[in-house]
Amino acid sequence: MLKDYFIISIKNLRNRKLRSWLTMIGIIIGIIAVVSLISLGQGLKVVISSQFGDIGTDKLALQASGGFGPPGTDVVKPLTKDHLEKVKKVNGVKIAAGRLLRNGKLEHDDHVGFGMAATMSEGDGRKLIESALNLEAEQGRLLRDGDSKKVLLGNNFGEENAGFGKQIIVGSKVLIQEKQFQVVGILKKVGSFITDNLVLVEEDDLREILDIDDEDYDIIVMQVNQNADIKVVQENVEKLMRKERDVKKGEEDFTVQTPQAILGQVNSTLFAVQLFVYIIASISIIVGGIGIMNTMFTSVLERTKQIGIMKSIGARNSTIFSLFFIESGLIGGVGGIIGAIFGVIIAMSFAFVGRLLLGSELIMAEVSIWLVLGSIFGSFILGSIFGVIPAINASKLHPVDALRHTK
Repeated sequence: MLKDYFIISIKNLRNRKLRSWLTMIGIIIGIIAVVSLISLGQGLKVVISSQFGDIGTDKLALQASGGFGPPGTDVVKPLTKDHLEKVKKVNGVKIAAGRLLRNGKLEHDDHVGFGMAATMSEGDGRKLIESALNLEAEQGRLLRDGDSKKVLLGNNFGEENAGFGKQIIVGSKVLIQEKQFQVVGILKKVGSFITDNLVLVEEDDLREILDIDDEDYDIIVMQVNQNADIKVVQENVEKLMRKERDVKKGEEDFTVQTPQAILGQVNSTLFAVQLFVYIIASISIIVGGIGIMNTMFTSVLERTKQIGIMKSIGARNSTIFSLFFIESGLIGGVGGIIGAIFGVIIAMSFAFVGRLLLGSELIMAEVSIWLVLGSIFGSFILGSIFGVIPAINASKLHPVDALRHTK
């Protein structure tokens, strides 16, 4: 019996192809938005989470605040070497290293590029930064103590289509802020826009070429002792810095954060973006549902005489209701299938093109089979719900009145 209902409903939809397709558009657009954007958002969360997971749970980052842009740009009160020495003495801090992070210009073969110029510390501080950034050389080697006028470049600078004329390789001579450096290594791609565009040099070199005060630091990275409570250490560093910078609690002009806290902020931002997507997609789907309702009301009017004939030969109210109910559900379900297919295609294509053009592994689509199936099933249910009222109206038609109906 149910199979017959579906066959009849499909035939009715095929008899009104144009109207059926136009009715599905809202559902299709909404499902495309849901599947594609959620897949891309989940892919971004997976990549970011894995990158922060590599950093570890024993790191803290102290950064001055008060301006806009990357560290070191427009900061009111920079950190100092004195702050670094005092942070090293905080109970629970195993290693601490100061870093400079500035926008830098790199030239090669008469072509210019830009990246984040950053410094490496010496000794244990160097190992801490390498661990925190998960640095590995794809070509050549990492920087070593005493590597004056040597540079380690992010992966994007070493690609053939990086835009520098001749490809930058280990041993190439490049200009950083008009000063010549030798490339000693190219980093492995990590999928981070910042890390893959890093220009790593020794601290003294960056201070010289950018004329940075010998006492200033943009960020202080810390590793906490294995047995120490990272939250307690974080609070102790915050107390120290409030005293050093003469600010009250709640009025700090600095931040002390764990990778997990930063990841939490990133996830909150992604959730807000996804919530906005949900709202827009929901509006589109609801509009599509209203379109289904309107189409089914029109269908009831057009098929009133047919309903009268069916009732006069013994069709029950439940039969008439089921036919229109299933028909509206099919409109939603087919729209959901088409939307899910195109949503997956768009998400995968966008991720592929993004990685191809931008060279960033951050652009990845994480397609869940449950998301696809849920979208299709939800579309069928939504279509059915919006078809309830027209189906009820159709089932309540009196056979005599229906047979008298004229178009």
